[in-house]
Amino acid sequence: MNDTDVSKQIQQMVRFIRQEAEEKANEISVSAEEEFNIEKLQLVEAEKKKIRQEYERKEKQVEVRKKIEYSMQLNASRIKVLQAQDDLVNSMKEAAAKELLNISGDHRNYKRLLKDLVVQSLLRLKEPSVLLRCRKEDLHLVESVLDSAKGEYADKAKVHAPEIIVDNVHLPPAPSNQNEHARFCSGGVVLASRDGKIVFENTLDARLDVVFRKKLPEIRKSLFSQIAA
Repeated sequence: MNDTDVSKQIQQMVRFIRQEAEEKANEISVSAEEEFNIEKLQLVEAEKKKIRQEYERKEKQVEVRKKIEYSMQLNASRIKVLQAQDDLVNSMKEAAAKELLNISGDHRNYKRLLKDLVVQSLLRLKEPSVLLRCRKEDLHLVESVLDSAKGEYADKAKVHAPEIIVDNVHLPPAPSNQNEHARFCSGGVVLASRDGKIVFENTLDARLDVVFRKKLPEIRKSLFSQIAA
């Protein structure tokens, strides 16, 4: 084989090797591009998933905040309603308390009421000897009904008339606009056993408190049932 043939054969082999190298390089390039696209797609999907999860998390946080805010506003509204109801009920009680002052102003009816309060107190205590305390301004009225009160109690309880000792310490006076925070009493009496262990407070203010507590559910139902409906 001469030099020319050898040179041709070498060139042919070079072209073959180069062609194979180019084909292999193309295969590698295509494969690399496919892997790159797959990996890119996976990364994009992973980022999309993370974004969706982050959005869902924030959306849940917003919903939770909305529910908390709604609950807080609802509770605040309920508190305002309850406060308004309490204010209305308290204003009714204050109005009733002011009306009590008119009772002691009618001496004839108030005198009869004082006697009934003393008799009721004696029936509750059922003691042979009691202490009585009243307002200083009511002292003369109370003393004027003691005998009839003791006789009425004795008849009702079928016992001897009790001893009633009027205390020289008096209940507070009627409420005054000059000193709204001072202790006061709108009228009535307080009776106690001689040893002080049993006390029956039968003042007009105490009776108002008792009646108001008993009637409070009925008052609330009457005032607020239509609002609740």
